[in-house]
Formats: sequence, C-alpha cells, structure tokens
Amino acid sequence: MAGAFAFKGCQKIRGAQIRILLEAKDFFLFDCDGVIWHGENAITGAAKVVNALIRRGKNVVFVTNNSTRPRENYVNKFTRLGFTDVMLDQIFSSSYCSALYLRDVVKVRGQVFVIGCEGLRVELLEAGIPCVEEADDPDATIYNCALAPDVKAVLVGHDDKLTFLKLAKASCYLRDPECLFLATDNDPWHPLSGGRILPGSGSLTAALEVASGRKATVIGKPSRFMFECISSQFSGVDPAQCLMVGDRLETDMLFGSNCGLDTMLTLTGVSQIEEAQEYRSSDLTTNHSYVPDYVVDTIADFLPAFEEIEEQNDD
Repeated sequence: MAGAFAFKGCQKIRGAQIRILLEAKDFFLFDCDGVIWHGENAITGAAKVVNALIRRGKNVVFVTNNSTRPRENYVNKFTRLGFTDVMLDQIFSSSYCSALYLRDVVKVRGQVFVIGCEGLRVELLEAGIPCVEEADDPDATIYNCALAPDVKAVLVGHDDKLTFLKLAKASCYLRDPECLFLATDNDPWHPLSGGRILPGSGSLTAALEVASGRKATVIGKPSRFMFECISSQFSGVDPAQCLMVGDRLETDMLFGSNCGLDTMLTLTGVSQIEEAQEYRSSDLTTNHSYVPDYVVDTIADFLPAFEEIEEQNDD
C-alpha cells in the first residue's frame, strides 16, 4: 500500500480514495452523535454503511462519550434505526468504560458517588460497583445532610438533574486525598436544535475541579483508555489498521491522534473543515493533533466506494 495515502492531511476524499481506505483498514471506530445519528434520526445512508462494513468482515465499534444510557439501550436504538447487525460487544460508551476502569484498573473497594444520569449508575451496578444511594430530604442542605461512609471515588458524567447539594457533597468527599476523582468525559457542550446548546460533562467537572482544587482523570475520548478497553476485548487490534470517524476535532480527532489511529472528520456534526484548516495552519504544534487525516461530507460518502469494490469483485 506504499503511496496509497498520499492524500492524507485534512483532505476531503471521495470515490477511489475512500475505496483504497476501506480496503486497507480492518477496524473502524465510529462516534455516534453527529456521525451515525442526530437524536432519533439516523444520518442518511449510515445504516447501509455500518451494515456493509460488518458483512464484509470488518471490525466495527462505536465509541461515544454519551454516558446517559446503558449499552443495552444503545443496541435497542441501533436496531430501531435500521442498524441490524450491531451487537452489545461493539459498543464502548464512557459509562461502560468508567465501570471497567473502576472495576479492573483501580479495583475500587468502597462506594462511588455519582454525578450523572441513571444509565451511568446502571453500568456501574452491572459491573458490581456499589453506588451511594441518594435519599436526601427535599429541604436538605450541605449543613445537615448525611454523608455516606466509605466513598472511594467521585465519578462525574452528564447530569440533567444536577443540584448544588450534589456538587457540595462531591466536594466534601474529594477532601479525602484517597478518594478518586473521575470524569466520564470532558465534552464542554452539545448542540441542540434551534441553535441552543446543552452543557456537557466537562462543564460539571470543571465546577468540581475548582471547588476541590483537584483535576479529574478523564475516562472517555480523547483519553487513550477507551482504546485500551477495545484492545482488551478484541484480539490483535493494530492501531495502523484502524480508522477513527468522528465529528468533533477536540474530542474524536484528538482521541485518534493520541491512540495512533488514522482519523476522519465527517461534516454532519459539530466541527467543520474551516476549523480543521485553522488548526492545521496554527504555529502551535499541539493544535496539529486536532487535524483529521481525511474529511468527508457524511459517512454516506462510503457507499459509492462499496459499489466500486463490488464491481471489481464481479470482474
């Protein structure tokens, strides 16, 4: 394949270039929001692309920083949106990887205080990790509420029911230097329809970092740990044979760069090619890690490449 990738470097590719890439790579990592779907609507052609990759024997996994739902819910959503071949073991969410980190890496011995949605707690409990039960009186304050004993970790994820009391409790637990401080991800915000945004886990983590004077260990993208989870569950994963496809430069492209993967930006989500070009032109070499190797308008651009491969095989 020498010279096959002369078109790398924030280049928009199509047709034969995509076909060469599809034939060369064995492992495809996809972000979900903005790449595979928008809310409850699949990106046009995404299901055909994913199903075709799987049926051609490619390894396909999904790496998402969304910690709000357990993996079983993702399987149901994939099926509902027409992704008929996606299985549970292909899904690596920041909530699932956080549970693996607590269980297998740090081997936490005690309770975990969770700032996050129910899906995050479900993943922890399925991994056998006890979570602090929230049972405060509605009028409770940090002055008179109970603090749980034996809290060995604080884990912050997306929490649409965040309260000042939760933040205050977490700050108290983190005064113990032996208490771990973890974040599912550091996404700052998420786009909503009508130009509105939703604060992400990163904004909640930042508040707690200021309150505690500590820095959280981030589990999700762009941390390498999610790739280590994949490598531990799929034998023979070679970074050189992987392609990371995402929509966010500061998360997905940096994740790929950190893990030694080729990266592809799809323009159906947060980041646009002009931002990538600005990073490429930056005098700061650290900004170059945000630059994708390849750019496509949408992953549906893979479909003509599949047709070319089929025509070649027919010949």
